[in-house]
Amino acid sequence: MRVLFVTTEMDDFVRVGGLGAVSAALPRALRSFADIRVMLPGYRDIIEQLTHIQIVGRCPAFAEMPACSLGRAATKDGLPVYVLLCSQLYDRPGNPYGDESGRDWPDNDIRFARFASAAAELAMGKLDKNWAADLIHANDWQASLVPAYLAWQGAKLPSILTIHNLAYQGLFPKDALRRIGAPESSFHIDGIEFYDQLSFLKAGLVYASHLTTVSGTYAREITTAEFGCGLEGLLRLRSDAAELTGILNGIDESWDPRSCAQLAQQFGAGDWVGKRANADYVRKQFGLAVSRGPIFGIVARLVHQKGIDLVLSAADEIVDAGGQIVVTGSGEPALEQALIDAHRRRPDAIGVAIGFNDAQARRIFAGSDFTLMPSRFEPCGLSQMYAQRFGSLPIGHQTGGLAETITDGETGFLFSKPSRDSFLGGVRRAFSAFMAQDQLDTMRRSAMGRSFSWSISAGSYSALYRKLASV
Repeated sequence: MRVLFVTTEMDDFVRVGGLGAVSAALPRALRSFADIRVMLPGYRDIIEQLTHIQIVGRCPAFAEMPACSLGRAATKDGLPVYVLLCSQLYDRPGNPYGDESGRDWPDNDIRFARFASAAAELAMGKLDKNWAADLIHANDWQASLVPAYLAWQGAKLPSILTIHNLAYQGLFPKDALRRIGAPESSFHIDGIEFYDQLSFLKAGLVYASHLTTVSGTYAREITTAEFGCGLEGLLRLRSDAAELTGILNGIDESWDPRSCAQLAQQFGAGDWVGKRANADYVRKQFGLAVSRGPIFGIVARLVHQKGIDLVLSAADEIVDAGGQIVVTGSGEPALEQALIDAHRRRPDAIGVAIGFNDAQARRIFAGSDFTLMPSRFEPCGLSQMYAQRFGSLPIGHQTGGLAETITDGETGFLFSKPSRDSFLGGVRRAFSAFMAQDQLDTMRRSAMGRSFSWSISAGSYSALYRKLASV
């Protein structure tokens, strides 16, 4: 079975959030089930890292979208990768979505519509004369127009859209319709219109054959007003028609503290001397005081969704109780600055590294006793899985994937509301466990024994692919 996996991030080359990790791991886990090929925009970072790109097709200019070429290459382990080559759209500094100061590119409608329309052409066999898809798997709003372009061209190809985070919807003014070549007839309440704007994400929700999201709990949550971001009515319709499925993400096998080369010292369950060596290393790296108290780690995008403000409001109580906090990530400038200010107030107890470095993230998971995840909502979350494998007990809000992957009181701690008081309740339970050595030992062993293998997710996706392809 031939599957085109369409994404705008892949950890091999470029990463902004969890989508990059999923896009690197899931297609590889699916290779035993399908001839799966990944399609990416030709960002500067990707072009520089691919050693040989063969041009296999060309897309003429369409509406206000420029002509482009399609290249085919492969990852170091042989996974086929298509890249859409258009220097005026993708050869830019900054990240895939915005400039170096964090502002979205003003032509993101054209950038990602061009990408989606080319993906549809490739899937239909119009670009690579040697390959066409039996099914197309699009991810998040940037690829959500793929099922729409297929429908507008009358193609019967089945499509899946995976929603990694419903809050990011790709909203543009109505005049973007003209720029991206979308038919005027599609701009209505049952089409791609959303409060008089064009919604890329809604296009995918309307036109995809099937919708998936990254945990069963989140699949239920997004059909409610609280989590549905204004799209809950449409999502309820798709869910009631059995066209919305939650499939929990996994993590790759490199997340094993017994063999992870980036750690200060490798360790396994029960080797708490090895874990303490990582804690000592983290304290030294962040300039924290020598301490016998717990380290609370945060590896996250620094945005409102992740509840960073709740951590800031609780920081003094955590520190006064003998804890230390170590943070790495980037995001909203106001939250970055608030964390830097907290570090300046308590440099002996609060360490902050703005930016993301995979090796540093792994060392924080290995060295911390607890991982803070007070997310207001969390479609799946990966940090709580990484943390458990590395013996750092997650403290998470009981929502989405956190509710599915943290066993309260056994492999971590769940709290019921995204509020300071509820969050501090979870933190206080963690302090109590830290003081009870037997309980801490038992919980760490349980957490480190959890398996979050991608093979489980891949099996579910493979079954769904075959079901849709046979209709």
